[in-house]
Amino acid sequence: MEVPVETLHSDYNPVLQVSLVRNRFQLSTENSIYSFDDLYVNFYRAFKDVPLPKQGSSVLILGLGLASIPYMLEHHFKRHYHYWAVEIDEAVVELAGRYTLPRIQSHIEIYCADAARFVATCEQKFDLVIVDLFLDDVTPSFLDDIEGNVLVKALVGADGFAMYNRLYRSAHDQERTEKFYEEVFKKSFDRPNRLDVGGNWILLGE
Repeated sequence: MEVPVETLHSDYNPVLQVSLVRNRFQLSTENSIYSFDDLYVNFYRAFKDVPLPKQGSSVLILGLGLASIPYMLEHHFKRHYHYWAVEIDEAVVELAGRYTLPRIQSHIEIYCADAARFVATCEQKFDLVIVDLFLDDVTPSFLDDIEGNVLVKALVGADGFAMYNRLYRSAHDQERTEKFYEEVFKKSFDRPNRLDVGGNWILLGE
């Protein structure tokens, strides 16, 4: 049973709905689920299949949502990292601060900024870069070409890797994601790979 908790509106998301579902906080828009604690299965399944960085590593998250990613890494995979999180929507940051961040012990630095501008100017390297960028169910346009993805790759440290969340539900989603993987991602990253996590692909690149 879904229990509505709070609804906000913003310039980027006409509807941001926080609900309690199966005793987890879920953040959803009109067409997408942004966060769902440890039931955010796309990354939960992927984290079980990849060698996670060691304790204390640096992790960049592009697209914070309700901070499901650091929540599950800490609570279920027992990893404590130093996080940098980039989120363009102040309302999403506000909700994360209210419902999830108080339940996380790991250090998280939040930048309320456009991810495209952030990756173009950031000079730091990270052990893990997670790209979970959507406005509703649309991926930002800067990720559609090689140039934007090379900027993301430049943030990955020598022994690090990147993880991209891409939709793979409808025939349209599948066609777009397959094209992106073959024509953009493979040409942007070393040792590209993909995980089918059921409804989404998680793309991996070093």
